[in-house]
Amino acid sequence: MSPEAPVTDPMLDVFFHPDVLSMRVPDGLFEKPASPLLAHQMPFAEGPERIANIRAVLERAPSAHRFRWHEGRHATDAEITRFHTAAYLRTLEEVDATGRWFTDTTCLPAGGMRAVRAGAGTVMAALEAILSGQTRLAYALVRPPGHHAARDVADGYCFLNGVAMAAEHARDAGCARVAVVDWDVHHGNGTQAGFYARDDVLTISVHMNHGPWSPDSHPQTGEVDETGTGAGLGYNLNLPLPFGSGDAATVALIRQIVLPALRRFAPNLIIVANGQDASQFDPNGRQLLSMAGFHAMAALLAEVADATAHGLLIAQEGGYNPAYTGFCAYATALGFLRAPLDLPDPLAYYPEDAAAAAQAVAALIARHPLLDEGGQWRPEGA
Repeated sequence: MSPEAPVTDPMLDVFFHPDVLSMRVPDGLFEKPASPLLAHQMPFAEGPERIANIRAVLERAPSAHRFRWHEGRHATDAEITRFHTAAYLRTLEEVDATGRWFTDTTCLPAGGMRAVRAGAGTVMAALEAILSGQTRLAYALVRPPGHHAARDVADGYCFLNGVAMAAEHARDAGCARVAVVDWDVHHGNGTQAGFYARDDVLTISVHMNHGPWSPDSHPQTGEVDETGTGAGLGYNLNLPLPFGSGDAATVALIRQIVLPALRRFAPNLIIVANGQDASQFDPNGRQLLSMAGFHAMAALLAEVADATAHGLLIAQEGGYNPAYTGFCAYATALGFLRAPLDLPDPLAYYPEDAAAAAQAVAALIARHPLLDEGGQWRPEGA
């Protein structure tokens, strides 16, 4: 008998372009302009170090051989205007020469469009690899993030919404149904706004319950009563968790609510807005996730994607501890591969109250207009 062919471990195709590291907002008060009261200004919250460190951990950790690297690219005007308005793109290009603060936390520095286009275009390159059949599992390692950007609004460090652009492109390419699962610690308001009146794109956001932060750029609350409108009524599923929620609450929510919703919707493509700012040591979130929690969430998503979708596209969003984010992103990547977690968690130690976690999920189910008493998504209940 001939020897059996060797079993090849599944690979995660990672797309990266060095231009995403080229943008840097001036130092100041965490995410705001410099304060004259400070003796030492601090680096802006969203900086290139966080992405450089994710790449470093993926390249140096024990399972580095499971990641197959590809060059990303810049987004074209045509790709951008599939989601964003042409007038908004012109505004971005005009202010690129000198830079501008769009909100008190969202600054496009001079020359920043180089990184912005590279980030959005690299998401599109990863999507193309899925649509062409080259892979079923692709990860765009990009910055700046995108999920707060609406069709004509910059918000929350975000200028171009790569996830939304990819969803539009996938629909144009023949995917009848696309699901977006956003587990960044902040509500994916830009993506929600972009598809709020449509039933061909199911938007699910798992986030801390932070509410709106601007009547102009971020009026959405992220609450359970934002369920969609018109044809999209019932197809926007917000899942806000109380501050201090960790692995138990978040993983239970994914298992009990998100996975059954995806199975019912049966998308051709699942896109994950993949933030690690719900970690225990992120300065921009107040949640308690650890590497183990991110790993478990991703493994669950990978399982349902294998059963229901033709591909799984992962786009990097938040994660603002420039060191710990790399470890949490690595754990997430292994989860998507359904590979065991092979690094110890270097930081997480805060305990989670298991009873409070169960109560948080039960309370969310009880008050959600789109969920039945078992947590099953019922869009017709909106």
